[in-house]
Amino acid sequence: MTRIAIVTGAARGIGAATAQRLAADGCAVAVLDLDAGSCAATVDAIADAGGRAIAVGADVADADAVARAVAQVDAELGGPTILVNNAGVIRDNLLFKMTEDDWDTVLSVHLRGAFLMSREVQKHQVEAGWGRIVNLSSTSALGNRGQANYAAAKAGMQGLTKTLAIELGRFGVTANAVAPGFIVTDMTRTTAERLGVGFEEFIEARAAEVPLQRAGTPEDIAAAVSFFCSEGAGFVSGQVLYVAGGPRG
Repeated sequence: MTRIAIVTGAARGIGAATAQRLAADGCAVAVLDLDAGSCAATVDAIADAGGRAIAVGADVADADAVARAVAQVDAELGGPTILVNNAGVIRDNLLFKMTEDDWDTVLSVHLRGAFLMSREVQKHQVEAGWGRIVNLSSTSALGNRGQANYAAAKAGMQGLTKTLAIELGRFGVTANAVAPGFIVTDMTRTTAERLGVGFEEFIEARAAEVPLQRAGTPEDIAAAVSFFCSEGAGFVSGQVLYVAGGPRG
């Protein structure tokens, strides 16, 4: 049986790697991002590897856009029963410099987006009597200087995850979270630029703090998501897995 998966924020980085991994696992994948055109590279990579994928454009913080996006997936691929809430943005700043817009934007994309997507997709999961929700948290949920908004959003993702696990478990739906440590992506490149540090220098410094002595890759996170979405993870729910090269949490 082919499972239908939606991965948000899948045009690049962790989302793209996750979409490709789930396609390799045998899922048909809806590659969702703000602009459908930006998803072309991910969709093409999946198709080139023999998988099936479509590009979907939607603002995950817009309830109407989310409803249209999930309806499109249902019409073109089938009812989605796997959801990976990966979409996110950063607006880093110290508290006294952080604006209300910085706060609202980050909380809206991460938390409101995950809520809206989960609420819409759970209809299909409950109907199927099977489902997987994986939310992307972060080690920043434990606190991180200059990221009051992002840390709050990522901590909130863990509370949302545990509540979804409680509410949806009776319908055969699991909900888990993956909390990445330092991962080499465009987002962390932006952080280096904000700090005025060269990206390679930034990577080396952060890797030195990790017990495994390396930075993480999007594929490291995709592998963890793949496990939570698998048939074999059917009795694992409400968990937060830190994928950070060492103990966290």
